[in-house]
Amino acid sequence: YIAKKPRIVFLITKDTNNYEADKTVPRFAETLEKEHGYEVTVLLGTGDHGSYRYPSMEALSQADLLVVFARRIALPHEQMNAIKTYLSKGKPLIGIRTANHAFAVQGKIADVAAGFEDWPDFVADFLGCENRGYGPHELGYDVTVVPEAANHPIVKDLQIKQWHSKGGIYKVALLDKEATVLLMGKANESVEPIAWTRNEGKSRVFYISMGYPDDFQTQQFITLLTSGIKWALDKKK
Repeated sequence: YIAKKPRIVFLITKDTNNYEADKTVPRFAETLEKEHGYEVTVLLGTGDHGSYRYPSMEALSQADLLVVFARRIALPHEQMNAIKTYLSKGKPLIGIRTANHAFAVQGKIADVAAGFEDWPDFVADFLGCENRGYGPHELGYDVTVVPEAANHPIVKDLQIKQWHSKGGIYKVALLDKEATVLLMGKANESVEPIAWTRNEGKSRVFYISMGYPDDFQTQQFITLLTSGIKWALDKKK
């Protein structure tokens, strides 16, 4: 008996405000396959915000983990249902950066086309937070591990002396008071939670508001994301 490789599906989008996910994620996926033995499918869709469609969405029905790094899209009913069905089975979810407005299509950007749907409540219901906009971009922010979480499997291998991300900090309201906050970010006087875990039903959820192109160049971030994937796939808990 050969244990099957865990299957990971990434849903990403390419637009000027999605932090080059279409470049960073495929490279990261290669590392996951080569160095960690996962089977990774990266899906990049087509269309505008109000009518976006992924190819090969049937991969999700076989997935052990879904990772979302997508920004403000409405999907065909059957594709959104595929995501909801996946989550209803208690399977794990990771959200990267723009996942905190993944399926919230704003009127300014587009109207949701006939046959498509958005899902603004995904953020509160699954990521356990509310998107409150952005901090200053030009400064970046300093990243620290929350002391109480230092032994958590996602952050225990991080070597943080000085970790500065060049991205703009996301302002969030953490709605889930049971969430385990792992990392904080500080820009000037603004301090925000930037990584946490929570449970939604039987689904393990890990969200990280980092994911700037430069983050993917740093070993800490790659270690963090890889540890997050291991944690999400760990069924022993």
